[in-house]
Amino acid sequence: MEKEELWKSVLSELEIQISRPNFLTWLKSSRLVEIKEDGVIVSLPNYFTKEWVENKYNKLIISSLKNIDYSIKRVEYIVESSPKPSVLSKEAEQKVSEKQLLLQETKIDPETNLNPKYSFNSFIVGPFNELAYSAAEAVINNIGTKYNPLFIYGGVGLGKTHLIQGIGNEIKSVYKNKVKIKYVTSEKFTNEVIWAIRNRRVDDIKSVYRSVDVLIIDDIQFIGGKEKTEEEFFYTFNSLYENNKQIIISSDRPPKALPVLEERLRSRFEGGMIADITYPEYESRVAIIKTKLQEKELELEQKVVELIAKKAQRNVREIEGILNKIVFYQSAKGKILGQDDLEKIIADLTDKGVSNISPNQIIKSVSDFFEIMPNDLTGRSRSKELVEPRQIAIYLLRDMLDMSFPYIASKVGKRDHSTAIYAYKKIDNDLTKNPNLHQKIMMIKELVNKAE
Repeated sequence: MEKEELWKSVLSELEIQISRPNFLTWLKSSRLVEIKEDGVIVSLPNYFTKEWVENKYNKLIISSLKNIDYSIKRVEYIVESSPKPSVLSKEAEQKVSEKQLLLQETKIDPETNLNPKYSFNSFIVGPFNELAYSAAEAVINNIGTKYNPLFIYGGVGLGKTHLIQGIGNEIKSVYKNKVKIKYVTSEKFTNEVIWAIRNRRVDDIKSVYRSVDVLIIDDIQFIGGKEKTEEEFFYTFNSLYENNKQIIISSDRPPKALPVLEERLRSRFEGGMIADITYPEYESRVAIIKTKLQEKELELEQKVVELIAKKAQRNVREIEGILNKIVFYQSAKGKILGQDDLEKIIADLTDKGVSNISPNQIIKSVSDFFEIMPNDLTGRSRSKELVEPRQIAIYLLRDMLDMSFPYIASKVGKRDHSTAIYAYKKIDNDLTKNPNLHQKIMMIKELVNKAE
């Protein structure tokens, strides 16, 4: 159990740090086989994956392991293509078998590719996603006729996959399996197209995807620039659309911001309903945390919940990672966590990626976002249009880099440090009650991280 909990916590952390397609391709099938004195053994399904993970993700994996258990210093990777023969007693095997039966309902449906854990009813709704949720409800009640296609976009870890798979699972339930549904990631779709072309089996792809009533495709941005995949998807899209079959698409950005995508596909996407999922505001993050705590049968003091909500601003997955780590310590290690322990866990998982960020990157990102010159932002001008950008820059310099107020004041217009303190406190206080401000901060942080 300790191995499972440890690896689950590591994977939750890794899922925040790398793209979802890469996570699913390279790490989803990994398994922690053994914990040694100063390291662990991780199994992977084939030699190609082993080589890729060793070269690409080893440092990230070790870092994540150390965050949970500092004694771990190395990782050994092995290939284990199939489970080892059971060495359990008959009684133990019976218990495992019973547990597998209980978990049966959480297995991915081979017909639809849907994961039952993504239920529509368990999707947490707030101001940050209510448009997408309302559109999803309309689609469930009016398949193929209300919003077609339904295009949902938003940043990493904001619940797009949960929502679109939740739609599929709800349709499956409401219509009693009479509606044929297929969920696929754009990466899987691309791989299937490549396989079909190589093996001269393109008609197989057509028969699979053009015969469904509801096609759900995740992370459409990754087919951009893949000419054959785009072409096949275009004709599949047209075939389904002309026959009033429902198409549901997710992306990390709106259609007009997908520059690599062919114009004919982009125009098809823009012809339907486009709904965004933004960053959850403070109240929604509190609601998400409390719901996740109920699911995990975990209790935390209100002040800890509020601390997580204040610090975990990037996405729902970040919140999940914090809670998984807390669960690991409390259940697997049997450790009672004090306030200092909890604050360290939160800090470890929310302060990542800032070590390579410079003050100039933050100032440039704020300037780019507000379409002003960096010199104006750091200058002495008191123009009204510069007040908010300057306050946000001060807030981010403190929040992301933990710089002293005197230094920040000197960096942003050679002001008195009391001005920097006032600006920081104002933004910090307004963040919990102003969703628009929170959205701006999150978008600027994305610009900062992309500039690394």
